[in-house]
Amino acid sequence: MIRKFITFLLVSILGFQAFAQEPQPPAQEQPKVELKDDLTRLKSGEDLNVLYRNEASFGAFIHSAAGIGISYRRGKHITAKRKRMYEIETQNFKHPKEIKSINPYFENAKGFVYGKLNSLLIVRPGLGIQKTLYQKSDKKSVEIRYSYFIGAALAFAKPVYLEVKDMDGNGEGPISVERYDPQKHSIDEIFGKAPFFKGIEKTTIYPGGYAKFALSFEYADRYNGLKAIETGATIDIYPRVIPIMAFNRNQQVFVSLYLKMIWGKKWF
Repeated sequence: MIRKFITFLLVSILGFQAFAQEPQPPAQEQPKVELKDDLTRLKSGEDLNVLYRNEASFGAFIHSAAGIGISYRRGKHITAKRKRMYEIETQNFKHPKEIKSINPYFENAKGFVYGKLNSLLIVRPGLGIQKTLYQKSDKKSVEIRYSYFIGAALAFAKPVYLEVKDMDGNGEGPISVERYDPQKHSIDEIFGKAPFFKGIEKTTIYPGGYAKFALSFEYADRYNGLKAIETGATIDIYPRVIPIMAFNRNQQVFVSLYLKMIWGKKWF
């Protein structure tokens, strides 16, 4: 009896070991399927619970100084709701007293702004912080963020050149291209504005600084994409007055409001 029991026990132990050593495919295949699904969701930007540490974007905006601008930004997360941002943007700037005119005394006359001394282009490289107020809860929701920037402001003042008629006794004469001089050129002899790039080599650069506050609304349908509407205010300060108009008070502090459309992407 004891011999039969020992034989049965040995057979059972050996059979259990053999069973334990056999491969079990179903238990190994399931995690591979889940891993593949996770990678697909990450690449397509469908996973909400992922923090993309980097982002880059382009923007186009209009502003209250009757002009337009473009920008580029690069951001990186410091914490889950806070990013360090680098930006560079450029915009034109018009004096509020600029009024386009056409001389009615000349046939086929061109448009010009009487009294305008310089065309102004502003370039701003800067550093900022962006914070999230309300995060996305799903694809159809909107993320609300605010940001602030400070940096350098470089104002490029290109002198205005005009096409001027050298009048003779009969009211006729050749057309010459000259830099506008309010002490020399009267409105009656201006035929129109010269080509924009005329005199670009005489551009004067005015260094200064800027500060900006912005509120943005991000609505991309992919979590690794970036689409946003941004609105804000910018102030540019220069140590010297920048001459834009001849017969009006010129400034060294410029304040403008803007509305911007932003497109970009995010990655790890």
